[in-house]
Amino acid sequence: MAEKNEEVKIEKLKKFDQETLERLVEIYMSAYEGMREYGGEGESYAKRYLRWCWDKAKDGFFVAKVGDRIVGFIVCDRDWYSKYEGRTVGAVHEFAVDKAYQGHGIGHKLMDKCLEYLKDTDRIELWVGEKNYGAIKFYERYGFKKVGQHGIWVRMVKDTKKEINAGEE
Repeated sequence: MAEKNEEVKIEKLKKFDQETLERLVEIYMSAYEGMREYGGEGESYAKRYLRWCWDKAKDGFFVAKVGDRIVGFIVCDRDWYSKYEGRTVGAVHEFAVDKAYQGHGIGHKLMDKCLEYLKDTDRIELWVGEKNYGAIKFYERYGFKKVGQHGIWVRMVKDTKKEINAGEE
């Protein structure tokens, strides 16, 4: 369990070895507990998906650590082709915090790091399960807006370049 006074470090994931993958899968499965419909088809799916995330967005794969233990992660991509936008945007592919460490501000630290990483993109896209109300509220607090739905997934976007030309008329 997390202690309130334990220091949380956010860092880029440096190596994606078997031990790391096993820990990431544990976190992924823990985070989707009670929401299996959004967590894919279990551990073999999670392993394939997390390998895909690593291959697609190595530079934006950030982990939260308490001591040497990974307790959460976020995968941010500067180079995502959105078929909905018809162009390249920033994206959050996956975001999970170990259930035992939720409620300690770790998700906020990960999201802050991701938004800093994606600051040069003008739009960020992510998908969230329609009944994952806590996550939807979390994203809305960061300025993401619901813009569509496909099956059980809600598409949310955040525009990062605010009215640059406002007041220049």
